[in-house]
Formats: sequence, C-alpha cells, structure tokens
Amino acid sequence: MAGAAIGSWLAVTALGGDRANPESFFGMAGPLVVVCASWIAVQRAHRTAPERVMAVMIVWFALKFFFFGAYVAVMLRVLSLRLEPFVIAFVSYFIALYAMQALFLRRLVTPD
Repeated sequence: MAGAAIGSWLAVTALGGDRANPESFFGMAGPLVVVCASWIAVQRAHRTAPERVMAVMIVWFALKFFFFGAYVAVMLRVLSLRLEPFVIAFVSYFIALYAMQALFLRRLVTPD
C-alpha cells in the first residue's frame, strides 16, 4: 500500500509539480498512515485471536472518524492548503487505499 501510494504521489509530483503540491502529499499522507496503522492492528488481531478482528475494526473505525475530521480541518484551516487539489488527492487516496485494504482483508480471512 505504501509503495503504491508513494509511487503514485511521485508520479503526480513529476507531472504537476507545484500545481499539485503540497496538497497532493498531504492528501496522500493522512489516509496512508491511518490505513497502514489499522492494517497492522487487524493483522495482529488475526494472528493472535482471529475472533477479535471485527472488534478491532470497529474501534479503528471510530478512531478514523475523529482523526479524519481533525486532519482535514487542520490541513485546510491551519496549513491553509488549497481546497480543490487537497480534496481531490485526499478522496482519491482514501478510496484507493481502502479498496486495497479490503482486498488484503479478503485474502486474510479467506481459507486457502
């Protein structure tokens, strides 16, 4: 997930330069950090007690709800990022990274 996100951000940076940054970086960074952290938590729960995976996912859902609200507010109000490029990057990475996580979860819980 991290490689795909960072690689695509580098491509956007190469193509868009200053028109896309720093908004595209911060639009990628928040979702990437949270998806990676929640995936590590899910993997650990599955390895130690598979029956706890759903509980871990529910806790992370609540944490993400508050984190993303605060993150977007800080990015737009405190850092004064441009709205349109930030929202485009944030939503794009959010959807793509959570789709990847869903595929990984499917592989994790599907018997061989």
